[in-house]
Amino acid sequence: MKIEQLYTGCLAQGAYYIESEGEVAIIDPLRETQQYIDKTDANNAKIKYVLETHFHADFVSGHVDLAKKTGATIVFGPGAKTEYNIHSATDGEELKLGELTIKVLHTPGHTLESVTYLLKDKNGKDHAIFSGDTLFLGDVGRPDLAIKSDLTERDLAGMLYNSLREKIMPLADDVIVYPAHGAGSACGKNLSKETVGVLGEQKKTNYALRENMTKEEFIDEVLDGITPPPQYFAKNAMMNKTGYNTFDDILKTGNNPLTPEEFEALANHESALVLDVRPQSDFIKGHIPNSIFIGLNGQFAPWVGALITDIKQPILLVVPEGKSEEAVTRLSRVGYDNTLGYLKGGIEAWKTSGKDIDTLESISAEEFSKRAKADNLNILDVRKDGEYKSMHLENAQHFALDYINNQMDQIAKDKTYYVHCAGGYRSVIAASILKARGYHNLVDIAGGFGAIKKTDLPTTDFVCPSTL
Repeated sequence: MKIEQLYTGCLAQGAYYIESEGEVAIIDPLRETQQYIDKTDANNAKIKYVLETHFHADFVSGHVDLAKKTGATIVFGPGAKTEYNIHSATDGEELKLGELTIKVLHTPGHTLESVTYLLKDKNGKDHAIFSGDTLFLGDVGRPDLAIKSDLTERDLAGMLYNSLREKIMPLADDVIVYPAHGAGSACGKNLSKETVGVLGEQKKTNYALRENMTKEEFIDEVLDGITPPPQYFAKNAMMNKTGYNTFDDILKTGNNPLTPEEFEALANHESALVLDVRPQSDFIKGHIPNSIFIGLNGQFAPWVGALITDIKQPILLVVPEGKSEEAVTRLSRVGYDNTLGYLKGGIEAWKTSGKDIDTLESISAEEFSKRAKADNLNILDVRKDGEYKSMHLENAQHFALDYINNQMDQIAKDKTYYVHCAGGYRSVIAASILKARGYHNLVDIAGGFGAIKKTDLPTTDFVCPSTL
């Protein structure tokens, strides 16, 4: 028996490779599937099943492409309906994989078709669960993503309570838990940084598995503090249900080098968005006017999904040398498949061709402190709600990056704003979006709130969370 977790930090997502006697099951694969094929080829094995724990909302799964390339059977839980061939498993159904058995446990609540896969070893002993978004380490899946007909989020939360207590909690404490996500995912609110655990530990420490918890208490606690889901979630879920263009075609079209002239022509004629994915320090020094910054060195794909509202938006890339394929791949993971190419030679080629360059003013926290003491500055804090409430500058206006597209009317184009986040990544994203919308009087605070705290500027009295 071989089990391997294939974890992707940008998405905080775990896919799984299970092998026995030359037969393989892949659980919740990423969009780019060649990695799984290469692994099976190296082990002289064959993919028998592509197991999906549910219709994912936070990324586009590779299940359709992988099944086409390998002949594997796609398995979903009870009631799943798709526009491609699948096996819709029944509750309690057992799938054979070499010497192993995979039992399907229907665990609705996060979504109606959600399942947990219980892996039994060759002796029939329960070994591990692949719990999808039903059970995380430290949390459970949010129950507000699959509202249908007359079902409410409270109804779904009640289903999740039953699923956990009837299907998962009765399992032995030594059963290994392999969840679909870890800390950083928007699919839950209190996920652990650990990505593998054991069920006994979760029974002791996970708030949602308290033994004496009533259903009403569970519903209230699970729903408390859930923020609205990112706008791309529903679009990704639909792609996972209906299918999509093959990743190989997306990569071929998107990983296309363009001269500055070709790049500019496409930007104008295709109404393409120029997306700059270089480190924020490079963007600050010089970038194409009206381009948007979302750097590959942060949580790139989730921020793209949260901030670029049209999933079919034509995109042109400005990338670090050798990073074009990575950028196209990571865009496709969240369904942004309409990349038209990248600027060959990067920003230096753009400068050499004589085209315009814009910059962003950025100052140190120390310089910001001097200016703040000398004048009444307009400060935008673009961190998340919880970060802002924990500790913030006394005169800062909360302007969360997550909701920037809906709050432009809260600021004025004729004022100068000093923008900060926790560490410097999100503030440059926010500033780039504002500049593209005509707000040009912006100053980025390098190092964000982590650096500002080291000055003597007054803040609220709450405990500050760690910087991001």
